[in-house]
Amino acid sequence: MSLSTAISLHLLGSAESRIAALDYVSEAFAEAVLDGVEVEAFAEAAIATALRELVAAHGEERVADIVQSFPERVRAGEFSSRLRQ
Repeated sequence: MSLSTAISLHLLGSAESRIAALDYVSEAFAEAVLDGVEVEAFAEAAIATALRELVAAHGEERVADIVQSFPERVRAGEFSSRLRQ
């Protein structure tokens, strides 16, 4: 496990908390889209808000370590909602 992955898992807490948090965010996302907010606008705002909260809680360097692994994780399909072909 890489340092950034270990930090990510530590910041996320228990599995139950991660599931509950994802449910809350998914629900807010769906409501915003139903209210006419553009998907990309909401997604960008959610990412910016999450990063701001993480920086406030853990500092810029720890958050920079976490997001450093994002390009690789995105390319690997970790955040894809569809099945990869």
